[in-house]
Amino acid sequence: MEVSEYTEQGIGEKGEAGMKKKIVYTDAPKNISRAITDGEIVANLIPPPEDLIRRDSKVKITIMLNSGSIEFFKKHAQENNVKYQTMINEVLDRYVQTYK
Repeated sequence: MEVSEYTEQGIGEKGEAGMKKKIVYTDAPKNISRAITDGEIVANLIPPPEDLIRRDSKVKITIMLNSGSIEFFKKHAQENNVKYQTMINEVLDRYVQTYK
């Protein structure tokens, strides 16, 4: 294993002498690349806002939601040029598909 040393100096309350510390860099273990490529991928249940855009037939309902949640969706809907209701609908659909 190859080791290189680097001494970092900074100036603080104690002056230069009190701020010296060694940083040791080493090569990664050989099996690290296998762990990365063979590792289990965990899907995130909650997708990012830009992935919440889809067009399907709808049923009109009335629902009360938290104002903070609505503001979040409105902001990201505007950034992605889509209706915020569409994004909320996509979150609900993905939830249903996960627990169907």
